[in-house]
Amino acid sequence: MKNIKRFRILVMGRANAGKTTILQRVCNSTDKPEIFDGQGNKVESCESFWRGYHDITHEFVFKSNPGFVFHDSCGFEAGSTRQFDQMSSFVVDRATTKTVNDRVHAIWFCIPMTDYHRTVTAAEKKFFNECDTGNVPVIVLLTKCDSLEVDAIQELQDEGLQIEDAPEKIAEKERELLEKWRAHIQYELDKCKYPPKGYVTLEKMHQESANCTVLIKSTANVMNEEGLQMLLISTQQSSILLSIEYAVRK
Repeated sequence: MKNIKRFRILVMGRANAGKTTILQRVCNSTDKPEIFDGQGNKVESCESFWRGYHDITHEFVFKSNPGFVFHDSCGFEAGSTRQFDQMSSFVVDRATTKTVNDRVHAIWFCIPMTDYHRTVTAAEKKFFNECDTGNVPVIVLLTKCDSLEVDAIQELQDEGLQIEDAPEKIAEKERELLEKWRAHIQYELDKCKYPPKGYVTLEKMHQESANCTVLIKSTANVMNEEGLQMLLISTQQSSILLSIEYAVRK
């Protein structure tokens, strides 16, 4: 474990799932990442990154925290066999490679709540039924949860409530909807052959002050090896208290 210098994460999910924003918050940055190819050569243009078109083998690194290396599998839909096979091949290769610094240590699978009526599609089921990630844990991230506020307001209005007088009711209804859809997603995915190791809901990620402590802690808690767990904790910058907590445990 002492030879592993950086914590490597594969980020998956549909296009517009908020993946880029999450990575920026984890690395405490608003800048674009630097992109490197599989040989460590810098890729000059970042335009393809923002459009969602890129090579899964490319490494994304933020200057604010170069201890993290990210890979992004551009969103694959059901029926896209070529994209799925490329992703699956990458996962198997990077989960078992003997080159320890090239291994993927965790996978974040993003499901946006903006699309909550189709949270678990054939694409998600295909991944969790067919892609054996071995010792690499997969954590499902429910992203853009704030979008449920609109639906909460609509439901309360349908019930005849005056929205102007009920901010607490809106927040309560929003939490109710989030728990409902989280339970649905977990129920569906836990039935799969290779279910996720954890579920995390992420809110207010569009704010630069957003806190990623829950995400980091949830990821650390499902790591199979203590060395990788400590590597993640020492790399993160979200919470000094989290670093102290794990240092005390050790």
